[in-house]
Amino acid sequence: MPKERISSLQLFFVIVCFQIGNTFMYNIGSGAKQDAWVVFLLSMLGGLFLMYVYIKLCGYYPGDSLIELIPKIIGKFLSYPIILAYIIYFTYLAAKACRDFGELISATILDETPMEVVIGSFMILMIYCLRGGVEVFGRMGEVVFPVYIIAITVVWILLSTVDQFTLENLTPVLGNGIKPVLNEVFPTVLTFPFGESVIITMFFPFLVKGTNLKKVGFAAIMMTTFLLIMNIIMVISVLGPEIYRDQFFPLLSATRMISIADFLERFDALIILMMVAGVFFKVGGWTYGAASGIAQVLKLKHNRSVLLGLGSVIAPLSLIISSNQIEYNEIGLEIVPVYFHIPLQIIIPLLLLIIAMLRNKMNKKRSK
Repeated sequence: MPKERISSLQLFFVIVCFQIGNTFMYNIGSGAKQDAWVVFLLSMLGGLFLMYVYIKLCGYYPGDSLIELIPKIIGKFLSYPIILAYIIYFTYLAAKACRDFGELISATILDETPMEVVIGSFMILMIYCLRGGVEVFGRMGEVVFPVYIIAITVVWILLSTVDQFTLENLTPVLGNGIKPVLNEVFPTVLTFPFGESVIITMFFPFLVKGTNLKKVGFAAIMMTTFLLIMNIIMVISVLGPEIYRDQFFPLLSATRMISIADFLERFDALIILMMVAGVFFKVGGWTYGAASGIAQVLKLKHNRSVLLGLGSVIAPLSLIISSNQIEYNEIGLEIVPVYFHIPLQIIIPLLLLIIAMLRNKMNKKRSK
């Protein structure tokens, strides 16, 4: 495949938008009630560790993506099942993010439009963008991120004007002990969104030379944490921990309470637009990772034809993932973290890193 290039700043914007993605949509960490923000603070430590693992692993094989370095570490024969697992994993999560988009749009602004039409139209736009290459995707992150930050900052300021707004909703800190917080940290919040940064290993080969990977990766994790904590603090301060736990789209519910002089209202359209932008980067990241992986395995010069095929798979897959919203939530919260996220985000990268370190030491001894 030709080596397109993106800057470190573009990768930073893309990864932050990717991690925020559909995370802003849901009541993540709600099991800890008013301590939901503490959940993300602790999860950040695990996220930084995982980012270090991904960076260190790719550092042994500069210029290679995760899919390309696996055969060099454990050999071609053993690598194919793992590579296939990652490609399926990326494809499934792209479909899952598409379903998130479909549920959001169908529940809010296009409630009478079939979800098939919503997801199909979105996927066509997605593939059209990705066929332009990773450079186009990076430039979109560069443009969208500042607008996103300005928009969410405006929403937070407006939320502080709501009559029900009070920081007392965040107290007492750790009033229920540390156990509910830790139960939310692992495996849920550690793997979603922080562990999903494993996709960054598919973008490292496209970075301009001389990029400080640790600086980019760690900065992205910390920026994501800051934005999520701020969002949770503002939303819980408006809704309270109990309502935050029960609402499916808590940020949207809180925003609908904004009313300035009974004139400026209905800011939920802005929230929906922001969520759509976030899901766009989430779907785009997973789809591009899967397409690049397939192209690298098949040694294709371009992944454009692969993207077309993936688009025709991801859209229908997102519709058949589950038959209803309750089943969809159970799969996403109980099955996916344990059987998909933990092995592919944590266990396998750690094992690959250990093997790579041992091979590197052995090669050094042989050279001496």
